[in-house]
Amino acid sequence: MSNYTVIPDIHADPERLSRSLATGASSERLAFLGDFIDAGKSVSRPDDAEVLARVRRLIEDDDAVAVMGNHELNAILFHRLDSNGQPLRARDDKNRAQHSSFIERFGIGSNDALDWTEWFLTLPLWRDLGGLRLVHARWSDTAISTIAARRPDGRLRPDDLEEVARKETPFARAVDLLLSGPETALPAGIGFHDNSGHYRTQVRIAWWRADAPTWRAAALSVPNPECLPETEITNELGLDLYGEENPPVLVGHYKMRGAPQIETPQAACLDYPDTPCVYCWDGERALTDEKLLVLA
Repeated sequence: MSNYTVIPDIHADPERLSRSLATGASSERLAFLGDFIDAGKSVSRPDDAEVLARVRRLIEDDDAVAVMGNHELNAILFHRLDSNGQPLRARDDKNRAQHSSFIERFGIGSNDALDWTEWFLTLPLWRDLGGLRLVHARWSDTAISTIAARRPDGRLRPDDLEEVARKETPFARAVDLLLSGPETALPAGIGFHDNSGHYRTQVRIAWWRADAPTWRAAALSVPNPECLPETEITNELGLDLYGEENPPVLVGHYKMRGAPQIETPQAACLDYPDTPCVYCWDGERALTDEKLLVLA
C-alpha cells in the first residue's frame, strides 16, 4: 500500500502547487482532489496552463492520481455545445467571472480549451485507494452505485454531458452530489451572500458533522455563519451522514475558514484557502491532526 500526500483545490495558483508538492515530497505518491483551474481573487499570479501541465505530467508519470472537481466539470460543459448548438453551461456574466482565468489563457471553445477539457474527462469522479477514499465534495455509496452501473470506471463520457448538464435524472444528480455536495433550502425568509456576493437561499451542509444539529453549525461556505438561525435542522431533510464504520474519506471544495483541522476521524475537508494544507496518509484507519500539514 502506497502512502499519499493528498492535495486539495489548487485553483490555478502555481505557487500554492509548488508549496504543496514540497510539503509532500516524502510521500511515495500524490493524490489531487480536483479544482485545478479558475483562480480566485486572492491568487496573485494565476496560471491555469502551468498548473495543468505540471499536474498532468505527474499523473501521466504515475507519480499522482486525481479526481475531477466541479470546476473541471463546469469547464467541460462551458466549452461544449448541446445538440441544438447552445452551450451546455450558460456563458453568462456569473459563469464567465468564475471561469475567467481559464478563459483568459485558453479562450472560449478554442482548440486548447477543448483539448484540456477532453483531458478532464479522463479524471474519475471518485477513487478508492484501498483504505482511503477520495472525492471532490461528497462520498455517497448510493450515488457511486448509480454512476458505476453505467460507468464502472467512474469516468464520464461525451454521451453523458447533456444529461449531466440538465441535472434531471438520477445519474446526473448523482454526479452533481459527488462534485458539488449536498445543498438544501434554508427556512423561509433566510438567505446569505456567498464569497462572490451572490445571494443564496440554499446552503451546503457538512455531511460529516454528526454532532451539528443546527443550521449555523452544519452550514458550509457561508462567509458570515451568524446570519443563519440556531434552530435545529429538521429530520425530514433526510441528511445522510458518513458513519464511523466507513473507511476514511478526504474532500476539498468547501472553502473552510480558520485553522485546518480534522473534524472527524472518518471524513475531513482539506480546502482551507487562507491557510493551505495537505494530508499525509500512511494507511491509518482514522484521520488525525498530526498528519495534517500546513504549507511551509
